[in-house]
Amino acid sequence: MNWPDSASPGHRFSDVDQLMLNARLRDDLEPFWDEAIHLVDRHRMSTGQENQYLASMLAWERAPVLPISRWFEPELLLPHPDLIQAEELCRRLAETLERLFQQHVTLEMTDHLSDRELCCVLLRDILPAEEKKLPTAAHPLTWHCLDMEEDPETWLRYYASHDERASWHQETGQSLPPMEPPPHPRTLPQHRSKS
Repeated sequence: MNWPDSASPGHRFSDVDQLMLNARLRDDLEPFWDEAIHLVDRHRMSTGQENQYLASMLAWERAPVLPISRWFEPELLLPHPDLIQAEELCRRLAETLERLFQQHVTLEMTDHLSDRELCCVLLRDILPAEEKKLPTAAHPLTWHCLDMEEDPETWLRYYASHDERASWHQETGQSLPPMEPPPHPRTLPQHRSKS
């Protein structure tokens, strides 16, 4: 049975059903027992909340670890950006970002990268990365396309807020690059708000 769906917030259970589900979830988690189970505080959580937490743990434990490209059927492949024209590259990039989003993979801090550079990041770093494929949007995977520690100048120039820039300057004593709009602003797929 798929306990994570059964323990979802919108599903109504009687108290007896909740207790029976709790016992089944704990049985299913037995092979994976570790210190995370001790984070369940029965005095502060209702049985329903505990079941949601246990179902989330079970989903995590059962999720396969696969290269992100193999989360898709057929496998998500992207041609090398040097082998396709700019218009085709732009179209393939948009399709790839949308497909990743449908599997709850989102990208952040991409606007300093050209389409060609972002395709290279996808090919080199993101699509081959082995990650747990979790079944719901409750467990999104966010990929930062900029390492702020490795490249603080780009972060400070394009992404950092005034407060973050001031804190960085105070901590490091180094001069700040000017704030600039990023050279390649793009609209990434995102959840539509419900009206």
